[in-house]
Amino acid sequence: MDTVTELGKKAKAAATVLGLANTGQKNRALEAIALALESNAAKILEANAEDLDKAAENGVPEAMRDRLMLNRERIGDIAQAVREVARLGDPVGRIIGGHTAPNGMTITKQTVPLGVVAMIYESRPNVTVDGAVLCLKSGNACILRGGKEAIHSNLALAAIMRGAIEKEGLPPDCIQLIEDTSRESASALMKLDDYVNLLFPRGGKGLIRSVLENSTVPVIETGAGNCHIYVDNEADLTMAVNILHNAKTSRPSVCNAVETLLVHEEIAADFLPAAALALAPSNVELRCCPRSLRILSDSGISAVPAHDSDWDEEYDDLILAVKTVSGIDEAIAHIGRYSTKNSEAIVTSNLEKAERFCAGVDSAAVYVNVSTRFTDGGEFGLGAEIGISTQKLHARGPMGLEHLTSYKYLVRGNGQVR
Repeated sequence: MDTVTELGKKAKAAATVLGLANTGQKNRALEAIALALESNAAKILEANAEDLDKAAENGVPEAMRDRLMLNRERIGDIAQAVREVARLGDPVGRIIGGHTAPNGMTITKQTVPLGVVAMIYESRPNVTVDGAVLCLKSGNACILRGGKEAIHSNLALAAIMRGAIEKEGLPPDCIQLIEDTSRESASALMKLDDYVNLLFPRGGKGLIRSVLENSTVPVIETGAGNCHIYVDNEADLTMAVNILHNAKTSRPSVCNAVETLLVHEEIAADFLPAAALALAPSNVELRCCPRSLRILSDSGISAVPAHDSDWDEEYDDLILAVKTVSGIDEAIAHIGRYSTKNSEAIVTSNLEKAERFCAGVDSAAVYVNVSTRFTDGGEFGLGAEIGISTQKLHARGPMGLEHLTSYKYLVRGNGQVR
């Protein structure tokens, strides 16, 4: 097994070759990956079954096992996402600015790959493919370090992708997977300044905090999702129930699922029982402030008291924190205090309030009358995403191809000296 440093050396060498590949070469390699994933579905599912069995043995919660689980439909979706990336424009070599200086020099600003991009992530094996193909299309080699929960799935996926691109004439070392899932391997990757240009952590708050505190490689903060929905007193309550149901139950383990519901006090008595009944078939546990708890109790609906820690929590599960608020200002203040700056939504028919919410909430994605579940590279038309940035420098929100490039200046002249 290669050490992390050895993988870094190989990735840097491969990045030099990949950075010179033209659009056609990269697209053919991507098409080969998509076909190979489909052709080897049985092998992938066999490896994934090992991970799922181990997860069950270790008592991994059902919602987290859903993040880990692959089936033929999901493999098909992954392959389709690869093809969508192949159809996207090449982000490398674009002219994004330029001018002619008074002395006659022409100065052009052109996009270039970052070089080597690394990712530390947890249990979603689709991230292995997303990261690899986005890096490949943007001319970057990648080093992937997934969690132990998905190691068999990740090994199978990486081997299939490496074989596919090698057949198309690209170095297989463009895609590196760290097989060692110990903390030591993650720590070594965080210190790989000589070989890695940018590092993405994707996972829970603990993982992201650890990378931010310990990495000497530049980091993009991604992923954490304590997302909120505020239901205003001028909301269409049927719409609000539908949005809440989708945002909480469609896939509770992902970072764009809602974790906290804020409800205007004037409509709480009508909305909260209706929302609770809609969520009941999915067995969503409601953790409520005293006012919300009293309203539900008076309606004969069971809930539990919320603790202060619940407002900070990213559950990744069928649990929802619920708070009745005095109005939009209290909702914005609550979001400002507790949000991880991923995705927030308001449900209202009042345009002025909608604009106020959009201006007052400082998150990567702010929605008006839309589920938070749309914070996704594919849904935003970016193809697969490398992650959802919750910071402001370099990139914010779903990060696609264009965010995996930098630029350089090309200066041409006819003998100018200074």
